[in-house]
Amino acid sequence: MYISITKQHMGDTFNSSVADFVAYLEKENEGRGPDESEPFFDQYNDRVDADTVIKEIDGNTAKLKKRDPKFYSITVNPSARELAAIGNDPEKLKAYVRELMKDYAQSFNRDRTVTVDDIKYFAKIEHKRSYSESDKQVRENQVFTKQIVKLRNDIRKVERGELQGKVKDLEKEIKRLTASIPHWTDGEPVAPGMPKPGPQTHVHIIVSRKDAANKLSLSPGSLYQASQAELNGKMEKRGFDRNAFFERAEKTFDRLSGHERNYVESYAGRKDFRKDRKGFYRKLAALPLNEKKVAFRILREANIHFPYVPKIPTNQVQLAISTFNRLKRGLDIALKSGSIEI
Repeated sequence: MYISITKQHMGDTFNSSVADFVAYLEKENEGRGPDESEPFFDQYNDRVDADTVIKEIDGNTAKLKKRDPKFYSITVNPSARELAAIGNDPEKLKAYVRELMKDYAQSFNRDRTVTVDDIKYFAKIEHKRSYSESDKQVRENQVFTKQIVKLRNDIRKVERGELQGKVKDLEKEIKRLTASIPHWTDGEPVAPGMPKPGPQTHVHIIVSRKDAANKLSLSPGSLYQASQAELNGKMEKRGFDRNAFFERAEKTFDRLSGHERNYVESYAGRKDFRKDRKGFYRKLAALPLNEKKVAFRILREANIHFPYVPKIPTNQVQLAISTFNRLKRGLDIALKSGSIEI
């Protein structure tokens, strides 16, 4: 489960309205009728229109400064395995989001208990994703596509007499480079803007910075996880515990869906990987055979390839430094699927 938390990006104009973001989230509804469109929803309402979302979020900003973020965006990206666990059912995902927002509220450290009724949020399910410039497949393809574009320009120059060379030789090189492009979908090289294959269902959640009463500031971007600070001569609790939020989010999904989470896709596994790399490999190797097979399948599906599994000792993993370095980049990408980013 890849959950990201992003604060409102304030541009040069410091636009404080959520209107542009709402319009962006409405893109999948273009050309659809009311019965076919995917509406916003909140904790208690299945259909909330876009105008209401804008009015409620923009009107809930008391005492916030001009440059303060007025809202946060939470993106919930289930993996293919997690979507399979709920049958890619939007209603089950909606039910999960409502439980997730209870976990979100519980992760705030305040002098009084924060509940989901204190959180003003609106969520929207989307079913499509497109490749961007930052995707690994796009970046690896561009090594070849940039050369192909140059060769095609060279062909035009040769035809105009501006460059010496043979068109057939250039066309032959284009054919060779095209055959070497590593990532394809529907017979076309993966490029920015192309839809990603397979189930891509995910959720965008717009969360007001202020509580539902427009009094208390609830910032998940706080640098403090759980602490106290003196305010007007009084000690008050502050902070948002992102680690606790993720732990709760993961357990809640598994409880609702019956998903059996493998070590490599768990919060504990990701934490081990970041803080104790050798311990991560040791625990991976010590998994029961059936769980180990699942773990390696998950990593292979993320284009991470390990040495032959049965040859890894179950008592101690001794991989060469070069192997760690070779796997590090790919594993960082694969295990990012469970991080929380601010």
